[in-house]
Amino acid sequence: MTSIGGIPLSVFILVAVFILIAVRQVGNVRLRIWQIMLVGAVLVLVTGEIGPVDAALSVNLDVMFFLLGMFIVGEALHQSGYLAHISHRIFRRARSVDRLILLILFVVGGLSTLLMNDTLAIIGTPIVLMFAKKYDISPKLMLLTLAIAVTTGSVMSPIGNPQNLLIALGGGFENPFVTFFAYLAIPTIINLFVAFLVLRIFFKDEFTADRLDHSDEPVSDPRLAKLCKISLAMMLLLIAAKIALVSLGSGFEIRLTYIALIAAAPIVLLSGRRASVVRKIDWGTLVFFASMFVLMQSVWNTGTFQNILSGTDVTTVPMIMGLSVSVSQLISNVPFVALFMQMLGSANQLGMLALAAGSTIAGNLFVLGAASNVIIIQGAEKQGSTLTFLDFAKVGIPLTAVNVLVYWVFFALL
Repeated sequence: MTSIGGIPLSVFILVAVFILIAVRQVGNVRLRIWQIMLVGAVLVLVTGEIGPVDAALSVNLDVMFFLLGMFIVGEALHQSGYLAHISHRIFRRARSVDRLILLILFVVGGLSTLLMNDTLAIIGTPIVLMFAKKYDISPKLMLLTLAIAVTTGSVMSPIGNPQNLLIALGGGFENPFVTFFAYLAIPTIINLFVAFLVLRIFFKDEFTADRLDHSDEPVSDPRLAKLCKISLAMMLLLIAAKIALVSLGSGFEIRLTYIALIAAAPIVLLSGRRASVVRKIDWGTLVFFASMFVLMQSVWNTGTFQNILSGTDVTTVPMIMGLSVSVSQLISNVPFVALFMQMLGSANQLGMLALAAGSTIAGNLFVLGAASNVIIIQGAEKQGSTLTFLDFAKVGIPLTAVNVLVYWVFFALL
C-alpha cells in the first residue's frame, strides 16, 4: 500500500476527488460528479491500492439493483406524464411560493419515512424542476428544498434511509418504528420548519406575493401511466408488508432490492416503451455509486479513519453527533455507521438514535453527505440544471448547525 508522507495514497485520491467535485471544472472542461468519482476508482485500481477482486466485491449489489429498479419506475412516471399529473393533484393547493416550499418539505419529508430518501430523490427531481420552470422559481431553490426534505424527513424512520435500516436491524430495538418515531419525530418536524426559514433567508427574492395558478397536467401515455400505477401500488403494498412483518417480529424479510425490482417488473415486462425507459434512466448515477464503493473500500482498507476513531471517547451524544456529521462527509454515512455501531454496542440505544440522526442530517451539510443529494444533482443535470458544491454549502452549513443543535437539545432532555 503506497503512502505519501505517511498518508495512504487512497486518502490523497479521495481528497482530490472531493476538491474536483467542489470545483467541477478543469480548464474549459466541465466535469460531472460521476466522471470524477469514476476517475478516482480507476486510480486506486491502477495504482494497486485495491485489487480487482476486492473492488468487485466492494460494490453493494443490493444498492445497485435497488437504484436500477427505482430509476426505471421514475423514468416511466416521467415519460407517461403521470408524474406531472399526480404532482399537480398533491400541490395544487399551494397558491404561493411560501406554501409550495412548505408543502414540498413536509409532503416529501413525510413520504421519505416510508419510500426511503433515495427513492424520493429519484421521483422528486423532475417534479420540482417542472415547478421551477412553470412558475419561474429558481431551480436551485427547488432542488435544495427537495434535497433537504428527503434527508431531514428520513431521520425519524428506521427505513427512511440505508444507515437507519442498519441501525434498526443491529441496534437491539424491539420495535424500531415506534422507538424512532417517539424519539426523533418532534425534533425532525422542528427541523423541517427550520429548513423553511433558512431557505427563505437565502432565497428571499424568490418568495414573492405572486399567486401561483395551477393548471392540470394531462397524462400523455395512458397505457404506460396505468403500468406506473400498478408499479406504485405494488411498491406500497410491499413496503406495508415489510413494515408489518418487522413490527410483528416475523423472521421473513422483504428486502428493499426485491421491492424495487418487483415494482419495475410491470414496466419492463409489459410496456412497449421499455427500451426508451431503460435507455434514458440515469446510468451516470449508477456509475457514480459503483465507483464510490470501490474508492471508499480502498480508503477503508487503509485503516486511517478507524485509527482516528479508536482513540476517541465516542459514547457521548455531542461526540456521536459531531463525528457523524463530519466523518460522513469523508467515508459516506453507511460504512461510517457500520464501524460506529461496533464501538457503541447495542445496549446504548440513545447513542444509536443519535447516530441515526447525526449520520442522516449530515446530508444537509455538503453534497457528498448523502447519496440522495448526488441522485438529485445527477437527475437535474440531465435536464440542464445543477447545484454546485458552494450552492449547497452556503445553505447547508448554517442549516446543519441548527439541525444538530435541535437534536442535541432533545437528546439532552431525555
